[in-house]
Order: sequence, then structure tokens, then C-alpha cells
Amino acid sequence: MAKQIDLALEVNKILQEYGEDVYASVNQVTKEVTKAGVKKLKADAKNSFGGTGKYAKGWTSQVETGHISAQGVIYNKDLPGMPHLLEHGHALRSGGRVPGKAHIAPVEEELEKTFERALRREL
Repeated sequence: MAKQIDLALEVNKILQEYGEDVYASVNQVTKEVTKAGVKKLKADAKNSFGGTGKYAKGWTSQVETGHISAQGVIYNKDLPGMPHLLEHGHALRSGGRVPGKAHIAPVEEELEKTFERALRREL
């Protein structure tokens, strides 16, 4: 009976260590991918919209870690409502409409694929 308990403890210990390694890998990959996403959005915004550069400079990221998860959030800190308006279009005061210019969705799709590849490589 003592050997069975020792075996269960050892298996539990190995699984615990593996879980900690996976958690660390997920955190690391999330940080790397969000930084890459910010860089890509800054470049795309600068090329697509020109202007003063305030929109492009405002992109930043934050990684929120939980007990067993990590979530990367990319947002525009300087002009928080602007990405939605530019991505989906908006109405004009004069009654017309400005069409949307998809610049976030392609980056999001690319980041999802990059995250999956990087995590598989890391594990």
C-alpha cells in the first residue's frame, strides 16, 4: 500500500511541475506575441492613416495573468475610441458615412496563428 501512495505522490509532483512549466510558457509567449502585435499595429497604422502619428504611437499592450491563465490585451491608450471607428466606419455629421478600413482584424488573425505556433514550439 505504501508503494501505491508513493507512486501517486510522484505522479502528482510531476504533473504539478509540468503545469508550472506550461503556465510559464504561456505567460512568456503571450508577452512576446502581444509585443509583436503592438509593433505590427503601429507600423500598419502609420502606413494606412498617416496624419500626425498620434494614433500609431498610442498602441500598447498589457498582459493580465491569473492563477492558471494569461491574457494579452492590445489597445490604444491615447485614442481609445478611434480604433473601433476606423475599423468599422462611422457616420458623418453631414449625413454621409465613412467606410471602415480593416487594419486590426488581419493583425488579430496573424497573432492567433503566431501564438499557437509559438506555444507548440515552446511546449
